[in-house]
Amino acid sequence: MQISDNTRGALLMAASMAGFTINDTFMKAVTATLPLYQTIGLRGLIAVAGLGLLVLATGAFRVRLSRRDGGLILLRSLADVAATILFLEALLRMELANLSAILQALPLLITLGAALVYGERIGWRRMSAILAGLVGVLIIIRPGTEGFDRWALLGLASVACVVVRDLTVGKVQGKVPSALVALGAAVAVTLMGWTGAAVQGLAPVSAAEAAKVLGAGLFLIVGYLTSVMAMRQGDIGLVAPFRYTSLIWAILLGFLVFGDLPDGWTLVGAAIVVAAGLFTLWRERRLRRQGMLAG
Repeated sequence: MQISDNTRGALLMAASMAGFTINDTFMKAVTATLPLYQTIGLRGLIAVAGLGLLVLATGAFRVRLSRRDGGLILLRSLADVAATILFLEALLRMELANLSAILQALPLLITLGAALVYGERIGWRRMSAILAGLVGVLIIIRPGTEGFDRWALLGLASVACVVVRDLTVGKVQGKVPSALVALGAAVAVTLMGWTGAAVQGLAPVSAAEAAKVLGAGLFLIVGYLTSVMAMRQGDIGLVAPFRYTSLIWAILLGFLVFGDLPDGWTLVGAAIVVAAGLFTLWRERRLRRQGMLAG
């Protein structure tokens, strides 16, 4: 059965969220004993090596980038670095739930950004599904109001950088391999990690820590590749809401790895998130089938 670009993009985005969330799980475990920036740097070396080998194997280095595409990849990489720094700085000073509440505005903001930048049409049903997913997210994290102080501006700035990052890749020519775009981001974030490690300091790495860093690096490769591929498939406004699936992975891995059992409200919110995503995908497939019948 042939699947549409929108369906492919949604599945790739879901895979990307799985990759990034598993990476986050490894990072949460290893940074309990290793300095954060050293861990980012070590993980980055694995990601750069893996993506570099993929680029070599596929001959992607032979692709000649135009000045425009090179500039877009550089902009995307810098936006990724800025988003990482701003997120970490905000996380050091804010409650995680409050920062998460800010970050979960991403699908909505990316959808609106796609409408402004690319002129994508957003119907009221799709917008309603996105807003329903956002409500589900808020039910899961149930943020308080105390944490929304001036540091929340850093969280908002991080969101803005991610919006720039994801919208930028949509303008890169289709002939530019996704692995090459992902490699640019991996190199930039890795350099940032080692720069921070030079200031923060280094610590010896045990075999168990090395295994966790390896796991983080491998799943980061999956996240990088599928996120770039997802944003180059179908309508950004339809693909972006599938970022919400990261919360489902977070609930599952939080229970399996750290023993954090979600409460009833968390399960209700997760159900709303899943339902909103499935409705969006069902709606797109129905419209596509109607279009085929009309033709």
